[in-house]
Amino acid sequence: VLSSVEEIAELYRELSQHPGLSAACLGPDVTTQYGGKYCSLYTEWSQRDLARAENVKFCRQYLIFHDGASVVYSGPAGTCSEIKDELLSRESPSGVLKAVLRKVPSKEKEKEKQFLEVWDQNRKVKSIDLTALDKHGSVYDDDQFGCLAWSHSETHLLYVAEKKRPKAESFFQSKAPELGASDEDAGRPGKDDAPLKGEQFVYREDWGEALSTRSVPVLCVLDVEGSSISVLEGVPEHLSPGQAFWSPDDTGVVFVGWWHEPFRLGLRHCTNRRSALFYVDLTGGRCELLSEDTRAVWSPRLSPDRCRIVYLENDALGPHQQCSRLRMYDWYTKHTSTVLEAVPRQTWGEYSPGGSGRGTGGVLSTAALLTGAFPGIYCGALPGLCWAADSRRLVLDTAQRSQQDVFVVDTVTGTTTSLTADAPQGSWSVLTIDRDILVARFSTPSCPPTLKVAILPGSGWEAQAQWVCLQDAPPVPGISWGIRTLQPPPEQEHPQYSECPGGPGWAPPPLPSPDTPHPASAGGLDFDAILLRPSEGLAAQKHPLVVMPHGGPHSVFTAGWMLYPAALCRMGFAVLLVNYRGSLGFGQDSVASLPGNVGTQDVRDVQLCVERVLQEESLDTGRVALVGGSHGGFLACHLLGQFPDTYHACVVRNPVVNIASMVAATDIPDWCLTETGLPYAPDTLPDPAQWTEMLCKSPMHYVDRVRVPVLLMLGEDDRRVPPKQGLEYYRALKAQGVPTRLLWYPGNNHALAGVEAEADGFMNMALWLLKHLRC
Repeated sequence: VLSSVEEIAELYRELSQHPGLSAACLGPDVTTQYGGKYCSLYTEWSQRDLARAENVKFCRQYLIFHDGASVVYSGPAGTCSEIKDELLSRESPSGVLKAVLRKVPSKEKEKEKQFLEVWDQNRKVKSIDLTALDKHGSVYDDDQFGCLAWSHSETHLLYVAEKKRPKAESFFQSKAPELGASDEDAGRPGKDDAPLKGEQFVYREDWGEALSTRSVPVLCVLDVEGSSISVLEGVPEHLSPGQAFWSPDDTGVVFVGWWHEPFRLGLRHCTNRRSALFYVDLTGGRCELLSEDTRAVWSPRLSPDRCRIVYLENDALGPHQQCSRLRMYDWYTKHTSTVLEAVPRQTWGEYSPGGSGRGTGGVLSTAALLTGAFPGIYCGALPGLCWAADSRRLVLDTAQRSQQDVFVVDTVTGTTTSLTADAPQGSWSVLTIDRDILVARFSTPSCPPTLKVAILPGSGWEAQAQWVCLQDAPPVPGISWGIRTLQPPPEQEHPQYSECPGGPGWAPPPLPSPDTPHPASAGGLDFDAILLRPSEGLAAQKHPLVVMPHGGPHSVFTAGWMLYPAALCRMGFAVLLVNYRGSLGFGQDSVASLPGNVGTQDVRDVQLCVERVLQEESLDTGRVALVGGSHGGFLACHLLGQFPDTYHACVVRNPVVNIASMVAATDIPDWCLTETGLPYAPDTLPDPAQWTEMLCKSPMHYVDRVRVPVLLMLGEDDRRVPPKQGLEYYRALKAQGVPTRLLWYPGNNHALAGVEAEADGFMNMALWLLKHLRC
């Protein structure tokens, strides 16, 4: 195992330089003098700059020559260049204009200014100082509310900003005018603009973790020609609008509205907040409800023919992320239909020799090599452009067990077809589709993100999509990986979900060899794990094992590029990423099986997986460590207390350790009750029995049994799992004499994603594991 501090730092520096691919935009088709067609592809990437301690964004252009059915030639056009201070950018429908929201440092050393710019093909034609106009507060650039939408006529721009707040001053603040001067002469505001007395310390609710500056969003419109800005009226006061776009005829705006009564709850990663689709008419200010108002909706997307809007829908409250429905609203008939329902259990298809069990480096997992039917939709958002040119089909990516694949959906028949079934196995994400040119990102645990393009075949032929690599990334040497499927023993099955997917008498399809295990053979819920192993070194060498359960708990590790696991593997650790029951991508039944069983079902799944891997792989049972964040930290702390003899060191980042004390401090109090299996109502306090239940399901219940060294990393600004959770655990461990260290990161929230905190966190984690696993 790599043990030199300098070598570890150099390894991290090298791997952290692999850029992430964040966005893509296709330019209009150009016909050459010889009749061929090509278009430009603009891409945005981000990369950690350790010297500057920040993420830098850069862009690169490519050319794609195509004949409408396939990519004839593709390649880069020029080198990459850094993008400075762009918050949002959007090309107009024709591709002739581009809007950019930019932050600019103020010369008066005040807070930065925001400018809205319009560019034509070769120059900047508008630059509007939004801060100076003072019509609203800061423009939202997040992916929860934010938007920058061109009208179909390309004459107006729509965006979301914080509502302008009236100025406030002390009861005792006064500025006496000069003798004989009028109000106007003294520069004093009129009655309408007069500051409000005693309002400067009024508490304003916000939308929680990573959205702490978002309180009252408003829809704003820029008239490009007249350079005038107006704040739209007509949005009901009990709603926060976002994700807006222009209605088909430009007469109004369609938006998602989130209810903020009786009070706001955290929105980031919470697709269960009561919300609906609305239309506000620009002329009369009339607001109309377009969807049901008792569900949670998000990600509305208008078809190219401007006739239909698709959007994702979940039940309000309940698990924060779950299997979503795909709904479609017809603009002209006003009819809403369900294109895809939530999938209770993924059904299995035919045996595939190149199926989901194959890793890289020639390593086959023990997972059954099967390609499953459509697993359901599990995604934070649909691609910004997701419709095919026929305005009937759309493309999306979703977790499929421990992978992420791209599917095309026929909105009329509800049929789904994988576009990546015959492509390399790993993690696929759709960046955009325009005129049926598909742009996607692909990565694996040993291969950083690469850029892929394909032409979407005609209806019925989608499975024949041919992916072309535009920007390759060489695989990182020394990492092999595979996916394995595990079936809990009968005594650990969930009684409600122990039946086979097809009911009594159902049997999985036959496999070519009786020795190949079947993941659904026992009928109950199964789960996966991704195992990364160093593929270099002595064959007889037994590697130490780092166990990493994911957070959420309703999220998933897909077989894509992840910096920490890759770096640990290159150091010489085997890394086990566990998708316990309750993870996304395995059907809604799996999601629903976990609430009420946290601290038992998820803990036993991870432990079963660890014991099975230690039995079957040549790993060092005397050097096993736990690493986890959020609910992954919850599981790590549970495992330390429930199975103290298995583990020898632990690193946790912003862990949940006491649900009972977290419920009053977090931005998601409903999570605490829901995952404990209790009903949540905003106007009801838990009773003593419920407080007890929350404590008994928490790691603090087992803290007196913890014996191994624990390293805690806490974000000072974490609103999701407040740092007092980690401090509570730290003090309990210190009181028992357990070796404990705490790292406190100012300016970092729940994700601890600041470049400096992330790098420091890795180094401290690596050195902690080396020291306490005696590597």
